[in-house]
Amino acid sequence: MAQQLNLILFGPPGAGKGTQAERLRKDFELPYIATGDMLRANVKEQTELGKQAKAYMDAGDLVPDELILAMAADRLNEDDAQDGFILDGFPRTLEQAQALDTQLSDMGRRVTAALLIDVPDEEVIRRLSGRRMCVKSGHSYHVEFDPPKHEGVCDQDGSRLIQRDDDKEETIRRRLQVYHSQTEPLIAHYDAQGLLRRFDGTREPDEVHARLRATVATLRLEDP
Repeated sequence: MAQQLNLILFGPPGAGKGTQAERLRKDFELPYIATGDMLRANVKEQTELGKQAKAYMDAGDLVPDELILAMAADRLNEDDAQDGFILDGFPRTLEQAQALDTQLSDMGRRVTAALLIDVPDEEVIRRLSGRRMCVKSGHSYHVEFDPPKHEGVCDQDGSRLIQRDDDKEETIRRRLQVYHSQTEPLIAHYDAQGLLRRFDGTREPDEVHARLRATVATLRLEDP
């Protein structure tokens, strides 16, 4: 019997996690659970947990770990997640990872593997700071990888292209600092359990996907 595929996907901002998660979702028919989406869904549906989370968000505060964990528990108990899941954006800290381990254990489950897409800081900055967006329709470009025909002008409708605040170098560096201080400890946590699988995120997306898919396919065939 093939085992559950309970996968944690993590890595720095700009590592391509969303792209790879979407491909893995199709490859293995697993639900992709991005914590931001899960949080927004609870707020939109006005669940009890969503109402509590909205109170924190409206006050400009971070949603506490216990609320995110409770939402994750509800989501992981849904029918489509019984054979496994791809969790992205949570856990972000060692404390969250330890709490998730306990929660899964209480459900009779465990993390199958933690998939780290690794990208050096300078490459993250190169990828994210080069993004440009059309002010009118949101068409996206990259000054190096996918430049517009005319600098600063959208090919589609001639509108001005801007750099979002999120994509400015100082903002990216702050996000990377948070990643290194809060999320990098997960590497040692999952490595100590023999669960860490590391992938070179500087390679072409198709190559990263091929390596991820081969690794997950092997995990599925291992004895539970």
